[in-house]
Amino acid sequence: MDFDLDKTLYFFIAGRYEFGNKGADIFIESLARLNAMLKHEKPDTTVVAFLIFPTKVNNFNVDSLRGHAVIKQLRDTINNVQNSIGKRMFDSCVKGHIPSSDELLTKDDLVKIKRCMFAMQRDSMPPVTTHNIIDDWNDPVLGSIRRCNLFNSVHDRVKMVFHPEFLTSTNPLFGIDYEEFVRGCHLGVFPSYYEPWGYTPAECTVMGIPSITTNLSGFGCFMNEHICDPKSYGIYIVDRRYIGLENSVQQLSGFMMEFARLNRRQRIIQRNRTERLSDLLDWRTLGIYYRQARVKALQAVYPDYVDDGSLYSSRSTLNFSRPFSEPPSPTSSSNSIIYYQKKFFYFFVFKGHTTPAPSVHGSDDEDSVDDEK
Repeated sequence: MDFDLDKTLYFFIAGRYEFGNKGADIFIESLARLNAMLKHEKPDTTVVAFLIFPTKVNNFNVDSLRGHAVIKQLRDTINNVQNSIGKRMFDSCVKGHIPSSDELLTKDDLVKIKRCMFAMQRDSMPPVTTHNIIDDWNDPVLGSIRRCNLFNSVHDRVKMVFHPEFLTSTNPLFGIDYEEFVRGCHLGVFPSYYEPWGYTPAECTVMGIPSITTNLSGFGCFMNEHICDPKSYGIYIVDRRYIGLENSVQQLSGFMMEFARLNRRQRIIQRNRTERLSDLLDWRTLGIYYRQARVKALQAVYPDYVDDGSLYSSRSTLNFSRPFSEPPSPTSSSNSIIYYQKKFFYFFVFKGHTTPAPSVHGSDDEDSVDDEK
């Protein structure tokens, strides 16, 4: 393996296989540009990009199954060696003797480990897909990957994994369901060209995972309307409405590079802030819009219909208090994650647009969640 797992970021896109509508086209193009930027600016950082789109396949490919088997064998071997070392250390300490490294790790153990490492070596590049895709030459995702030369070479800082099936816990490669997969990633990327709402970025937000969306999705427009500086909350909104395609690609690649520059502590702060937006996506909040739409639909069909207002609260009268932990709201600058201060308290007042004004309550330093899940 040609990269350090401690300096690896996991990005993903998932949904129905609508190549243009879901924004997979500009995502792959932006990954190619991100690859070039990482080579120049952060060559020690690697981004693994997962594309989860179900399409027609006939089976897992041989390389994926072989890689999975080799890694499993290495893990089992290391576990056995660890148990043996622990037993030798215990026996030696009981006798009043501190064992040396040569006594703990025997030649037989070294031979077993070397065999596993030798089995991991390969002459070819790792595959970009986990399955044998039917008519793969005409597949739009694979076609874009070929065009952008993202073939998982040793020198590439962006590694591609196209998984053409939805994730389940019975999957022999991943063995986890979609929710566990999302929580294990760092960033969800959903640069949709058409999306009436957008459940995938909303699910990321509820689980505390930063995401990239667009102003052509309902979710992106909703967040842009109700949050001051969404980017500070981990909601990056790509403009696909008012600028051209090339500029949108540049903006998307810039957002991903900006995220890659964050250190671990800054990513943790951003995840904590993102998760606080879950109240905004609760049905107690979104249900108000549903009720208002229902009233408008009834009035359009039955002009004499009158809403007495007892069941449908007006948005202007709905107030959201801040969470019990009194977390802050990020500042409105793009560097707010780096230079976070005790400046804002967090509550939502629904009068049509944004998050609240400054206050002195709270600090991101005091967050109870201090780990990337």
